[in-house]
Amino acid sequence: MRILALDTATENCSAALLIEGQLRATEELILRGHAERILPMVDQLLRDAKLPLADLSAIAFGRGPGSFTGVRLAASITQGLAQGAGLRVVPVSDLRAVAQRAFELPAAPQRVLVCNDARMHEVYWACFERAPDGFAVAASEERVGSPARVTLPAHWRGASGGDCAGEAVAGLLGVGSGFSAYPELAAAMSGRLTVVSDPLLPRATEIARLAVAEVMNGRVFRPEQALPVYLRDDVARPPAGSH
Repeated sequence: MRILALDTATENCSAALLIEGQLRATEELILRGHAERILPMVDQLLRDAKLPLADLSAIAFGRGPGSFTGVRLAASITQGLAQGAGLRVVPVSDLRAVAQRAFELPAAPQRVLVCNDARMHEVYWACFERAPDGFAVAASEERVGSPARVTLPAHWRGASGGDCAGEAVAGLLGVGSGFSAYPELAAAMSGRLTVVSDPLLPRATEIARLAVAEVMNGRVFRPEQALPVYLRDDVARPPAGSH
């Protein structure tokens, strides 16, 4: 399995190359200039591995939600690279990528609430559970809205559906830039979860690893189906079956 992954949805611009389980990755925190940095990152990874683009199994990308221009950039670069090399693409949720980072923390959580800053006093958010294989699976839909509207799934112990009152949910972490951007979010969830102070951002590293199972199960798409997911404007939706 040889997967190239890239992500430009947030200020963490990153690329990764997974070759038969061996991972090479590069990332850079930048406020702007992702378009100028991401292709050189990809080129350097392929050169270091002495691997032609056409020899990849697939190209995975962070399909959002995130910065409008950043998510669109990742999708368009993926389309271009895949089209030219005759490859399939794998869209991966940036919220799921953050959840995967959280599942690999020393705290070893079983459930994660991911809240990323969406600006305009809103957050992109979703809940995830650790599957038996260790990978993040969605426990709720991905949404965008005010921090006050963030809720936990009713099937999680202590959740009460429409509000944040109730008992603590065992093994639950709150992660993502939304918690640091909006302190009232952490306050609303007080007693329900443990907030990770490090505002984990999505990375190509986790996107590459999550893409492996997608490729193995045939959940790959044509280059033109490398579509961004914005959530806020609902102007694009992922192909059926994408995660």
